[in-house]
Amino acid sequence: MQWQLSLGLRKSKLRFHEHGPDELAHYAKKAFDIEYEFPFGWNEFEGIHNRTDYDLGRHAEYSGKDLRYFDQDENRKYIPYIIETSAGCDRTLLTCLVDAYDEETVEGETRVVLHLSPKIAPIKAGIFPLVKRDGMPEIGLKLRDELKKQFKVFYDESGAIGRRYRRMDEAGTPFGITIDSQTLEDQTVTIRERDSMQQTRVALDKVADFIAEKMDGFVRE
Repeated sequence: MQWQLSLGLRKSKLRFHEHGPDELAHYAKKAFDIEYEFPFGWNEFEGIHNRTDYDLGRHAEYSGKDLRYFDQDENRKYIPYIIETSAGCDRTLLTCLVDAYDEETVEGETRVVLHLSPKIAPIKAGIFPLVKRDGMPEIGLKLRDELKKQFKVFYDESGAIGRRYRRMDEAGTPFGITIDSQTLEDQTVTIRERDSMQQTRVALDKVADFIAEKMDGFVRE
């Protein structure tokens, strides 16, 4: 379950379901599902089964081979138990996308946003010069070249700044970095956070540290 939470899935949307006696497979001593509350209801997307020694025991029985493990510390032999987890990349990705997708109204317009954890967001930051003059694009490109040593970033200078933010919101990009006239004066940029839309002024040489810190502290309830 901790691994699911580390992907940024909301804790309130996850639960364990223990299999009752009428649900247990014949080989299982105990079984749990990790379930997610999809729009169509709760559904399993990872299974965890205690298969006991059933598998190796049957192999030993029909092959005639002794498959017991010798434990030197306890000076005894036993057939190991198998704990099986059943999870898949496809269903995990689907769950992350379902959990992240949201539509909300901001200033009278619909904002489509993917609240992906920064750890799994394909693009970590968008870099936007406010205008294509006064040296802003040059600063943006230099910042892009510095940040891409650590993060996957995207440089965009086309269209209104609001449109550029929206494009990155839809792609799940957690941070938008704007180079503006104040940047020319004091070498700071505005970093807009996707989920809260909060804006913070950060020195150019501290942008990478800011992003790394926010990535490590990301939690979505």
